[in-house]
This record gives sequence, structure tokens and C-alpha cells, in this order.
Amino acid sequence: MEGSDFLLAGVLFLFAAVAAVPLASRLGIGAVLGYLLAGIAIGPWGLGFISDVDEILHFSELGVVFLMFIIGLELNPSKLWQLRRSIFGVGAAQVLLSAALLAGLLMLTDFAWQAAVVGGIGLAMSSTAMALQLMRDKGMNRSESGQLGFSVLLFQDLAVIPALALVPLLAGSADEHFDWMKIGMKVLAFVGMLIGGRYLLRPVFRFIAASG
Repeated sequence: MEGSDFLLAGVLFLFAAVAAVPLASRLGIGAVLGYLLAGIAIGPWGLGFISDVDEILHFSELGVVFLMFIIGLELNPSKLWQLRRSIFGVGAAQVLLSAALLAGLLMLTDFAWQAAVVGGIGLAMSSTAMALQLMRDKGMNRSESGQLGFSVLLFQDLAVIPALALVPLLAGSADEHFDWMKIGMKVLAFVGMLIGGRYLLRPVFRFIAASG
């Protein structure tokens, strides 16, 4: 995608988002569903403004990076310490029990056990972006159930890294080797984004707010 096309797609996304949020709020369906409907409207199965989805995948990668920064901004070490039992207790129980149940169901439908385990782990995960946005829309962030949900989501995000590392092990093909360097780089990138979001962006935002 050329620079001008990339910029045009970005402007189109922003316009669709700005139009979708108030409309979704007016209809009472929530901002997340509004974003999904906006994507359908401008995509190849709607008005066709965006025809090649593969060319604009960079936007989704950028969105994930910003999401990690936002999570880092909101993480408070003392709060995490208070939620440690919920994160590693309820969060771990949700992931492990859901993955085991779903893997068992997949094995009953003649999936190989390796594929069933990978599918079970994948289906046990939730979308952090959608869930956090829905909790914000419902005003659940400060509630007990909201804190519990946040703990589960946080553990799921942490579990993604070992889950990705597990895939090549379960693949078991002779030409696949377990690349510890790549896994280590993913772990460092994840930790770096969390630390950067908290300790680098927050002072910058405070400086900008004080200057303005």
C-alpha cells in the first residue's frame, strides 16, 4: 500500500469510528459493536471502501501496540499486588478449566489431541480490547465484578506467550525446532511495552498536560 493510500485508509477509519460511536450509543448497543458494524459497512462486504483487507493489517498491529501501552498506563503495582490471588487464582482456573473442557469437546469430534489442545487454549481466551471497552461502557471498572474480570483478562494476556510457545512443541514435525530466541524476544517485547507504557508515556503525558 502506498503512503497516500495508507493515509486515506487511516482517515477513513477515523471517520467511521467517529460516526459509529455516537450512533451506537444512541441505539444503546455499545461502542464495541458500533466499531464492528462500522468495519462491516466500509469493508469489502459493505460499501467496499476497503477492498483488500490484507493491505491494512498494519492498522490492527498498531492497535495492539497502543492497547499494550494503555494497559501499561493503567497498571498500578500496588493494585496488581492486591489482585494477585484473583489473577493467578481465578484467572488461571478460568483458562485451564475452559481450555480442558473445550479440548475435550474437540477430541470428541475426532480432532487430534494436539489440535484439540491448541484449539481449546485459543477458545479459552477473550478479547481484552472488547472486554475492557464493554466494562468501561457499563461502568464496571471499579466494581468487584469488574476487578475480577480484569484479573481474568490480565492472566489471559500473560498466558498467550506460553501458549504460543506450546504450539511448535505440539506440532511435532521433524523440521520444526523450538526457537528459544524468538520466544525470548516476544517475552521481552511484551514486558517492554508494559513498562514503557507506565514509566515512559505517563511522564510524557503529564508534561504535555502541564505545558498546555
